[in-house]
Amino acid sequence: MIAGAPCPDLAALQGAWKQVGFEANGAVDVPDEFGTHDNITTFAGNHFVVRSPEGVLLLEGEFDLYPYSNPKSVNWRDTMGSDTGKTLPSIYCLEDDHFVFVAADDGAPRPTMFRTVSGQTMRTFVRLP
Repeated sequence: MIAGAPCPDLAALQGAWKQVGFEANGAVDVPDEFGTHDNITTFAGNHFVVRSPEGVLLLEGEFDLYPYSNPKSVNWRDTMGSDTGKTLPSIYCLEDDHFVFVAADDGAPRPTMFRTVSGQTMRTFVRLP
């Protein structure tokens, strides 16, 4: 990507997204430390905020997208919680009103497929109107 060039995926990601799926360490729909599938993640620029359906702040941080890698990649940096200050290497897929990412633990290799193994989580979202 050319430095300073607009990122179409960043523009498409802006706004509110409802989490509809969660997988961790190879297990689907396990309990999520951040609550229910109905959590709302809001993206504004390179900043994200995760809130419960009741509006309680659960997580906050920043991210960098790399839309021209294969698969597309993103680095998450939480600014609160147990992963504060860590970089979580991830891959993502963003198509229309669907967004999914697979994140690895800090220091682990970036995931290469859209399923999890030990030390990885996958979250699936749909755009809110």
